[in-house]
Amino acid sequence: MIKIYIDGQAGTTGLALEARLLELARSVDLELLKIAEELRKDVVERKRLLNLADVVFLCLPDEAAIESVAMIDNPETVIIDASTAHRTNPDWVYGFPELSKKQADLLLTANRIAVPGCHATGFIALVYPLIQAGIIKITDELYCHSLTGYSGGGKEMIADYEDDDKSPSSAWMYSLDLNHKHLPEMKYLTGLEENPLFVPVVVPLHKGMIVSIPLMIGASELHEKLDAYYKRSETIKVLEFGTVNSLHIENEIPADGLEIYVFGNESQAIVAARFDNLGKGSSGAAVQCMKVRFGL
Repeated sequence: MIKIYIDGQAGTTGLALEARLLELARSVDLELLKIAEELRKDVVERKRLLNLADVVFLCLPDEAAIESVAMIDNPETVIIDASTAHRTNPDWVYGFPELSKKQADLLLTANRIAVPGCHATGFIALVYPLIQAGIIKITDELYCHSLTGYSGGGKEMIADYEDDDKSPSSAWMYSLDLNHKHLPEMKYLTGLEENPLFVPVVVPLHKGMIVSIPLMIGASELHEKLDAYYKRSETIKVLEFGTVNSLHIENEIPADGLEIYVFGNESQAIVAARFDNLGKGSSGAAVQCMKVRFGL
């Protein structure tokens, strides 16, 4: 029996995470610890549940996540943090097992795990293997464009988009101060010397994500390297080169996996990652981290 507590169970990520855990509980012996609604802000009760659990998922803003970690004194409790707070902390393991065998091995014994950000997931999945292959240099200046469904913006954004009277009908760019909160982990995990020029765009669709990077490199070479890198992955799939010439953000996205596409010609290319911002980009990745950690 694995006892699980979700701190922040009423938020968008917390609710999506709970649904995935309830599905997993059909085949794995899990117990979800719940805090009573009237005790959600009761420090004593929260601390009791945080230390009673074998696994704590933090689905909270950064400051609240840091406060929750400080309340946990049970050395056996595994913390899986979906916030931005610990993603570049060297004392925490970044929860992206597909990056390398070393990264996967670290997760097997980690008690402090940081879940990757959604935009960062797509960027790192594309760039990390190409740096390892020597195709991209850590000194290169990269441009990254990311389309995302509005569900990644939390309850307020979801309410705005699903309110017929005020629902935005067009895409909009944001973080135009070029200081998006996912940039530190994008740079840290890939080893780049400079932040990429990163342009995120919210589109009027509930979910789905496409992260893309243009490169002045032959497309077939990029496809060969990425396909070889993820050949044995169960969650990241590199689609056959040259079979499609367009990409839809929401149609048939993998539930908790990620698809990589390469487009282009002999001198120019676009590499793209397509996935669910609430799946591999959030709660799906958090559950994956738990499954790896506990050998499920």
